[in-house]
Amino acid sequence: MSLLKTLTICFLLSACSSQLAHDPYVIILGITQDGGSPHAGCENACCKSLWQHGKKEKISSIGIIDPKQRKSWMIDATPDFPQQYRKLTVEHDTELAGIFLTHAHIGHYTGLIHLGREVMGKKNVPVFVMENMEEFLKSNGPWDQLIRLKNIQLNRIKKNVNIKIGDSLFIEPFLVPHRDEYSETVGYQVTGQNNSLLYIPDIDKWNKWEHDIFKIILNIDIALLDGTFYSQNELPNRDMKEIPHPFISESMELFFDLNTPNRKKIYFIHLNHSNPTLKLNSPEWINVYKQGFNISKEGDIFRL
Repeated sequence: MSLLKTLTICFLLSACSSQLAHDPYVIILGITQDGGSPHAGCENACCKSLWQHGKKEKISSIGIIDPKQRKSWMIDATPDFPQQYRKLTVEHDTELAGIFLTHAHIGHYTGLIHLGREVMGKKNVPVFVMENMEEFLKSNGPWDQLIRLKNIQLNRIKKNVNIKIGDSLFIEPFLVPHRDEYSETVGYQVTGQNNSLLYIPDIDKWNKWEHDIFKIILNIDIALLDGTFYSQNELPNRDMKEIPHPFISESMELFFDLNTPNRKKIYFIHLNHSNPTLKLNSPEWINVYKQGFNISKEGDIFRL
């Protein structure tokens, strides 16, 4: 190979690498259901070794990072907010530019408390919410104090309306059916110049949604989907109808007709502490991958 060709290839590789370094990306900050893992009060095999070895799987949240602006956004403020905030701001060297909330269940908004005067004493952190979530925060303490003291600034968002957060970087909220005791429940689509990502950590059942998730997956690049429970028999002492979610086993059956490239787009997230796919190389974990799907891992990165 001539010197000129070698130099040309090196230049192209360097340019490509430089571009990737400036492309926005999504990072998974946590993968478990609201109670985390290990789970309060659980001494079963799924949690016992985690207690014994001081290990923890963080609660589901994702970060959107734009290296060009050195800014980041978080979807959901979980009880693991301190570690997840540090991941975005220190380890990825960004300023937190806003928090998008999905709904008013404890694993998705209670981390906001760290922004108050008892902890960080932040000023006017943008928090993006739909109408019912906005009313819930305004009408209930201690969240109303965060608003009154201007620790957070609420920004009303509307379903199916894109919000521009960077050059060729957009986030679009949409409604999904879930147990809406205190607020509506929102999923998000994050779209960059090259790829798009769907985030639905909570939904009752796919057939209760007005949209066809099968068709949506065909037109998306990455789908982080509710995988709270693996199967019907996971919590023998609980009525599963009280906490409806699509079982991973159901979702894999629903997506059976997807070809391999489309199956590979799907990553299950928001895993309950009892979900056997949390355990690496368990029979259920192996089966998910054997079927062509994925289990989310903290630290996974998806370029946009």
